[in-house]
Amino acid sequence: MKIVEVKAYPTSFPLPAGGPRLGIGQAVKRDAVMVKVVTEDGIIGWGEAHHGRAHTAVAKLIETTLRQLIMGMDAHDVTGIWARIYKYQLASHGMGAGCSLAMSGIDMALWDIRAKAAGWPLYRLLGGASRPIPAYAGGVSLGYQEPAALLDEMAPHLAAGYRAVKLRVGDTVANDIARMEATRRAHGDAMDILTDANIGYSLEDVRRVMPAMDALKIGWLEEPFPAHDHHQYRAAAGFGRTPLAAGENHFTRFEFTRVLEDGVIRIWQADLSKSGGITECLRIAAMGSAFKIPFHPHSSMTGINQAASIHLLAAIDNGGYFEADISTNNLFRDALGSEPWRIRADGTVLPNEAPGIGVEIDENWLRAHPAIEGPGYV
Repeated sequence: MKIVEVKAYPTSFPLPAGGPRLGIGQAVKRDAVMVKVVTEDGIIGWGEAHHGRAHTAVAKLIETTLRQLIMGMDAHDVTGIWARIYKYQLASHGMGAGCSLAMSGIDMALWDIRAKAAGWPLYRLLGGASRPIPAYAGGVSLGYQEPAALLDEMAPHLAAGYRAVKLRVGDTVANDIARMEATRRAHGDAMDILTDANIGYSLEDVRRVMPAMDALKIGWLEEPFPAHDHHQYRAAAGFGRTPLAAGENHFTRFEFTRVLEDGVIRIWQADLSKSGGITECLRIAAMGSAFKIPFHPHSSMTGINQAASIHLLAAIDNGGYFEADISTNNLFRDALGSEPWRIRADGTVLPNEAPGIGVEIDENWLRAHPAIEGPGYV
């Protein structure tokens, strides 16, 4: 099964009415990079490389340097391909996020190929079984509304079956606490409330918000600070009982080694499209498993990443929540390909049963939605 083609599609769609406001700014568009790998047998695999807010650059890296490194290699040899990219690009030219994003999409496409060649759904190839995976309502939504509007937005998702929700914090401490309190009052202790600051907090903000989070039994505080601010995570870990969560912006097991050594981030959230692909996320999850650290993968832009994340959760022993993107009008979830997942009445999802990741990609849609240059948040 030699690799004969590697192609990257940077793609975008605008949010003309303005997307959600988060700790990192106001969304104006959504970007993604789809990766297509073809074998000499004619098997096509699809993966997603996270855009990194530089989707055309990530795509160029895939179609030039990384493509030349892996052409002609056996698509089954995911470990060897990962090691080759590591040796000739990632390790020798810096532990760069760009390379980690790019190789993630290639690696995911290779796993799609391997499972299709076997005629198995991906979870089975990964050593898992079809089982219900708990999901939380999250993604790029549930942002900075007034509490009443937030509860209105939440209502149809809870009616659909979700029993956990992730709120965006990082606005002001007072506003964040008001939204968390309103959510807990409305839904009681039966709901798991998670939070994500999108690096919008200062150390003093966390000091002020943590007592309220502890009192409200918040499941975790995600990414209050940038991934590299290890000293702030260490300091904030002593402010309360609410676990700190991070990982979507930690790349490869080598960065997670530092996270493990620090011992203060107690929820790991590597992303299959950012942290080195499925091959590497299996390693990261295994590292965490040895120390009883739960693994809740961060979901990326498209349905193929989300479907692959469910497969991985069905195959590891420390898997937690699936991050269900409930944002409105996400064309990468709803139009780019076939249905990636569906919430069930008990708040869980199941991995797809079709061979591979189980999402068929529409290349005509990709051609009709070329890259839009510029920042995704302003």
